[in-house]
Amino acid sequence: MKTKKMTFSLFVLQVAMILVTVLFVSPFYFVLVNSFKPFGEILTNAASIPSQWMWQNYQVAFERVAFLRVFGNSLFITSVSLVLLVITGSAAAWWIVRNRNWFTLLLFYVFVIAMITPFQSFMIPLMRLATTLGLLNSRFGLILVYLGFSAPFTVFLYHGYIRSVPIEIEESGIIDGCNPLQLFVSLVHPLIKPITITVVILQTLLIWNDFLLPLLFLSNRSLHTIPLAIFSFFGQYTNRWDYALATLVLGMIPILAFSLALQKYIVDGIRTGAVKG
Repeated sequence: MKTKKMTFSLFVLQVAMILVTVLFVSPFYFVLVNSFKPFGEILTNAASIPSQWMWQNYQVAFERVAFLRVFGNSLFITSVSLVLLVITGSAAAWWIVRNRNWFTLLLFYVFVIAMITPFQSFMIPLMRLATTLGLLNSRFGLILVYLGFSAPFTVFLYHGYIRSVPIEIEESGIIDGCNPLQLFVSLVHPLIKPITITVVILQTLLIWNDFLLPLLFLSNRSLHTIPLAIFSFFGQYTNRWDYALATLVLGMIPILAFSLALQKYIVDGIRTGAVKG
């Protein structure tokens, strides 16, 4: 009897997981299928398979948004932001963990408060400051904002993981004559590789797909990122869903490939940092 109950419970769980999977996969289906449809067919029947496969949607979208340029902008902004976040976030978290006093504790709580503060609460002061400092219409200005905006969560993740690294390893390095920089680069950073990959994946998804900050900072069309390129197909009098969805698919391909290649590290990194931290 007990075996039958377990079998039934397992069956119910499998059905529930299948339904959840369908729920999460369905948006990808709609995006992909409608990117191959004529504009009129998208409006009349969005759920059907295309009656006519419009491969030229991709060609038109590629040319209209200058996809190679906007892809390069997204890649540059995301890559530089990630490098700076990993370097500064890991170093800051290591310093906070290994220097336990009232100041570092206060600093850590400042990072936590910044992490949970809604962006909308400081959006207007940020724009005024960016205008004063001449950061608008600058990829480096946007990168600087991403560095400040994403640093709290990055430090939070690193902080939890580094607490699980035995301090005896660092003490042995000190005995061997390592200075703090050598200690961090040669001993600590290789040990925190799982959480580094987790940070890279999560922040890549955030920065690559972000629409609001590029919209606020990059009014120059030559500096537009992929989300802004997609938005360019929507205006006051026309909404070109066919070209916008084709551009969206083009922008999804690299980030999906990147996420699938590294996704096995996400759960391990977050779990270790949360449990041992």
